Amino acid sequence: MGGGVIETRGSTLCLIIAHARADRYADAQIDDYRGLPRRRFPWRPALRLTVRARFSPQVRGTAGFGFWNDPFLMTGRRTPTLPRAVWFFYASPPSNIKLDRHTAGHGWKAAVIDTLRPIALPLAFLALPATLLMNWPPLYRILWPPIQHALHIGEREVPADMETWHTYSLEWRKRETRFFVDGECFLHAPAPRGPLGFVLWIDNQYLVITPWGRFRWGLLAVPDHQWMEVGYLTIERL
Repeated sequence: MGGGVIETRGSTLCLIIAHARADRYADAQIDDYRGLPRRRFPWRPALRLTVRARFSPQVRGTAGFGFWNDPFLMTGRRTPTLPRAVWFFYASPPSNIKLDRHTAGHGWKAAVIDTLRPIALPLAFLALPATLLMNWPPLYRILWPPIQHALHIGEREVPADMETWHTYSLEWRKRETRFFVDGECFLHAPAPRGPLGFVLWIDNQYLVITPWGRFRWGLLAVPDHQWMEVGYLTIERL
């Protein structure tokens, strides 16, 4: 949509955003849950996702691949919900999705989140005072780690250059998720619950959401074109 294109280049698949405007959402995406109720999303642990991919220089917006619950009603009429995801996720500035205290809010990351765990409801009643208190850095350092742990948030920057070919894998098991680049494990993280849907995408949006109450969403112009090229993709049951 909005100028997104999916095309083949020999033996590879290329997702392209070209000449996108800052007043129109542009997306090139493959998913397997469009129109389905969330209870029928196809994937639960244990499984392994493997993707061989590279990206164009200077991607503006977000991109990635993995599994989530599409909480923002992007592919069908569903009740809005909180996010649950396990994926490789890229966000360019001015995005600032600050979920892990030791990881930048933008860049190329492996990430896990499950805000639908039972403990999330009592935490919701504390959200407003906690958000206000975390504007003071010493309290942020004290208050956010237990909240991050309760919501099964795990993140780490991916130790790979996005512009060159790499093989990315994640093993989503019932108790743990492990992330790999070129066969080397670089992150052990919590495991979200299923069911989730598979998505692979590149778009022109940005998002700011921080524990201290900053929230903003918008779109970015892409004057030329940007792309994600995929040479190999498998999902295996474990």
